Amino acid sequence: MEFVIITGMSGAGKSQAIKIMEDINYYCMDNMPPALLPNFAELCNSSSKDVNKVAVVADIRGGIFFKDLFNSLEELKNKGIKYHILFLDASDDELVKRYKEQRRPHPLSTTGTIIDGIHNERVSLEEVKKRSDYIIDTTNMKIGRLKEEIHNIFLQGNITYNINITVMSFGYKYGLPQDSDLVFDVRFLPNPFYIEELKSFTGNDRNVQDYVMSFDTTTTFIEKLKDMLFFLLPHYMAEGKSNLVISIGCTGGKHRSVTIANHIAAILSGENYRVLLNHRDIGK
Repeated sequence: MEFVIITGMSGAGKSQAIKIMEDINYYCMDNMPPALLPNFAELCNSSSKDVNKVAVVADIRGGIFFKDLFNSLEELKNKGIKYHILFLDASDDELVKRYKEQRRPHPLSTTGTIIDGIHNERVSLEEVKKRSDYIIDTTNMKIGRLKEEIHNIFLQGNITYNINITVMSFGYKYGLPQDSDLVFDVRFLPNPFYIEELKSFTGNDRNVQDYVMSFDTTTTFIEKLKDMLFFLLPHYMAEGKSNLVISIGCTGGKHRSVTIANHIAAILSGENYRVLLNHRDIGK
């Protein structure tokens, strides 16, 4: 039997995740007290019905009962029941925004402020996150992308790394992206803006891509950037980083940065990294 425990930050998308799991034929249960996990798993395992895929949400809504989670995980192990933990996360700013939009109080907010509740929850879930098999950061993720990620893991068996990578193109004339972790300036590359027949196109168009990629400087830069990212990413993951923003900038954010961002995103996706592509200034 496949037994999946969905947990994570309140507001990060656990309700959507359990619905997606149900759609791919998992027997699902929301808001289960962790102490009941071993008995529930055993019941499903011994059921006369063909229940071979089960997913449950166990999170901080269980209050003091959530402290039973580690004991329950140990009991599952002793019973020979294999399980996987899916942890959903999002940035503090995004969680605050979602709570404000829904006008709901945070379950751990003792002072009445959402951010205090989020900080309290992060502390409570720190060890659970470390023990999770899969981590999905939904900060910049729409429901369709979350569905794709869950399908990749549990339906198609394509295991991705526990880090979300956003590759963002931008224009320096509009300012640096504030949430950048790594910033690369590609204004040293020849600019298609000054080629009359290319000026009105973008780095999403083949003619601009062919022009930018036709220079040895470009291919050398991409190779060196790829080598550096492949060196850095395992170290970021080892430190527990679950969200990384790689920003690539040119003057206006339409030609060179878009082309390079597309190539880097494709390279990382080809290595089974979870990649979101964002062309911030392409329409400006």
